[in-house]
Amino acid sequence: MKRHADTKKGAATGPSQRQLRAGELIRHALVEILREEELQDEALHNISVTVSEVRMSPDLKHAVCFVEPLGAGLTGEDTTEVIKGLNRVAKFLRGRLGRSIDMKFTPDLKFIHDESFGTAAYMDKLFLDPRVQQDTRTLSDVLGEDDED
Repeated sequence: MKRHADTKKGAATGPSQRQLRAGELIRHALVEILREEELQDEALHNISVTVSEVRMSPDLKHAVCFVEPLGAGLTGEDTTEVIKGLNRVAKFLRGRLGRSIDMKFTPDLKFIHDESFGTAAYMDKLFLDPRVQQDTRTLSDVLGEDDED
């Protein structure tokens, strides 16, 4: 008699509800800390950072934070420097985080650039291309145009 649901060993499963809740808790707390604190790293002066997602390890002791630096004229090099700056102040942020969340352990933080913003902008650009737009028309659009002529 099996006690657990039939799952294939080694099959990829998503994060647990516990990981998702902890990730959101940490994301919200980090947003507040980044908004309120003046960070002492040169790369982070006058830079706004969006924390788009926090992924937690199964034991909730490690957090990977996906961030997007905001600011006019930021280049790829600038973005890389901001990410490095955030990783340099990660211990400071972890200390502040420990005071603002109610978890048994305060996770170690690792910051990574969130590539999804660039990918979304690229896809928007593709959808505006006339060659792509003609392929995305629906049958009703084509029939509607023929009726107007």
